[in-house]
Amino acid sequence: MTLYTTYSDIELLNLLIEGDENAFSMIYERYWKILMGMALNHTKDRCAAEDIVQEVFFSLWKRKNQLNINSLNAYLATAVKFTIFNQIKLEKRHSEIMDLNYVVSGNDLLEDKINAKFLQDYIDGIVEQLPEKSRLVYNYSRKKGLSNAEIAREMRITEKTVEGHLTKALKTLRLSVKEQGLLFIVLIKLLPK
Repeated sequence: MTLYTTYSDIELLNLLIEGDENAFSMIYERYWKILMGMALNHTKDRCAAEDIVQEVFFSLWKRKNQLNINSLNAYLATAVKFTIFNQIKLEKRHSEIMDLNYVVSGNDLLEDKINAKFLQDYIDGIVEQLPEKSRLVYNYSRKKGLSNAEIAREMRITEKTVEGHLTKALKTLRLSVKEQGLLFIVLIKLLPK
């Protein structure tokens, strides 16, 4: 491991792309304190800062085979800023939902409604990005409750085509939800039938 301390960032990145865990550990040791300082400066919360830095390093390892980085320092700093931005956006959205003043009988019910609203907003955002026909098929199926045969008649396409578009839409949703660390089981329960 001590040999890795002499490696440049580029050498460590090349080893990381090959799956070298020692190179990853060296990158972690080299940049953890710097990134932690950045995150702490923005969040003013040590636990939140640690979570942000861990998320950045987790993403770095997970995406190691897709990386095209010229400057590791700049990449990691940008990743921390992007993660902080996403956290702020999520907290803002959480506050907006809280301001809707749900009438509930208990805190658990309120939290469930907030989580359901977050998830539904997230799903709606993904659905809006689907290709037009896949989006229409999904909305007819899940929001209007039409059968595949009814959708086929409505859109003047075959049932097989309807199945293909619906499969594509659901696969996109599953992958997006999985990438965000959400439970697919929750997705199934909350999707309109």
